[in-house]
Amino acid sequence: MNRKFLKQNTLKREVWCGGVGLHSGAGVSLRMLPAPPDFGIRFKRVDLGHRPEIPAHYEQVVDTFLATTLGRDGVVVSTVEHLMAALFCCGVDNVLIEVDGPEVPILDGSAAPFVEVIRKAGLREQGAVRQCLVVEKPLEVREGDAYIKARPSRDFRVHYAIDFPHPLVGRQEYAWSLGAGTFAVEIAGARTFGFLKDVQKLQSIGLAQGGSLANAIVFDDRGLLNKDGLRYSDECVRHKLLDFVGDLALAGGSVRGSFEVRKAGHALHNAFLRKLTESPGYCAIAPTTVQVPFFHAPGMSPLGMKYSSVGKPV
Repeated sequence: MNRKFLKQNTLKREVWCGGVGLHSGAGVSLRMLPAPPDFGIRFKRVDLGHRPEIPAHYEQVVDTFLATTLGRDGVVVSTVEHLMAALFCCGVDNVLIEVDGPEVPILDGSAAPFVEVIRKAGLREQGAVRQCLVVEKPLEVREGDAYIKARPSRDFRVHYAIDFPHPLVGRQEYAWSLGAGTFAVEIAGARTFGFLKDVQKLQSIGLAQGGSLANAIVFDDRGLLNKDGLRYSDECVRHKLLDFVGDLALAGGSVRGSFEVRKAGHALHNAFLRKLTESPGYCAIAPTTVQVPFFHAPGMSPLGMKYSSVGKPV
């Protein structure tokens, strides 16, 4: 394991993965390339003539309906949250992400394929000091019975709770800490989920065209349509926690604080992050000094699964 993430990290080599966009159903390829210190994380639309770049930052969020969408000057990249969670928890600070369409590929509906791609690339430590957004005092943001609460902590911790009126979901809670180094085995493999009646409505209006049982958990009124079952008994809440981590990664760096979340979604995640960072006194930027274990043992794929990806030396 790494003793500390005191310095910024980028990838050792470029890596590629491909699949379909969740909403368009169109094929899309994604390539991640090493980037210099203080570059941050940026998406580049290589399918467009001027190849525009969009910083992976909460200020660039232009839509939170069903997924988190980044945009700039009319150009968008959507469904970034699973990839952002993987980059955040694997310790990648600087990377250029080239996509040849308006969506990040959904792959299997989780962050596990992205973790595996990053593992194959490897990390290279850089000279610049890693910066961290530190929660300085308690903050709460509410919308109806949904809320996000933050308080100071030496680690990045999340306690997430959901409640859906379905016999296989119901009320679920999960607590997780980045410092435990268990993202790959506890959180990354949790897939996006939905309910058949909602999926059918979305597809009727041209959304979720790429959604299938290969990249989502789907419930009908009484049970689960996926023949292979769930990866975790509480997979739904773990996926919501994954989404939260990915949305918080749009802070622009590592984060330190304890977060209690209930029945939130992408819109509330973004509203919370804006209030945390834009309201005086609630957070500060400081060099990262907290020990963080490596995200999983070298050579171990999340959940033991295989994904289509290739890498080539830079």
